[in-house]
Amino acid sequence: MMFGQVGPVKVFVATRPVDFRKGIDGLSLAVQEMFALDPFCGAVFVFRSKRADRIKLLMWDQTGMVLAHKRLEGGKFVWPQVQDGVMRISSAQLAALFEGLDWRLVRPERARRPLVAG
Repeated sequence: MMFGQVGPVKVFVATRPVDFRKGIDGLSLAVQEMFALDPFCGAVFVFRSKRADRIKLLMWDQTGMVLAHKRLEGGKFVWPQVQDGVMRISSAQLAALFEGLDWRLVRPERARRPLVAG
């Protein structure tokens, strides 16, 4: 996972575009208002631009707030239909989204829990 995370991390996606002039403080406030979540909880918060060719990721990494901004040079990111609200995606889906791939095609396999030890 990006940002040096080990293991799965919660990922929340804003389904409505945000003003991309916002930086860390403005997006942290957006997390509180749009997601009704604490921006310092360790989750990754994903924001999109109106043109769908830019993405911003916001995350607290225990030492500071991290903001990543990516612009695709050819094409657009695949986004869910624009509506009010928030959706969750998996870490694997976030990795595909960040690469500019269709994250909807990623279906992470869940390991089956063993019935007995040993």
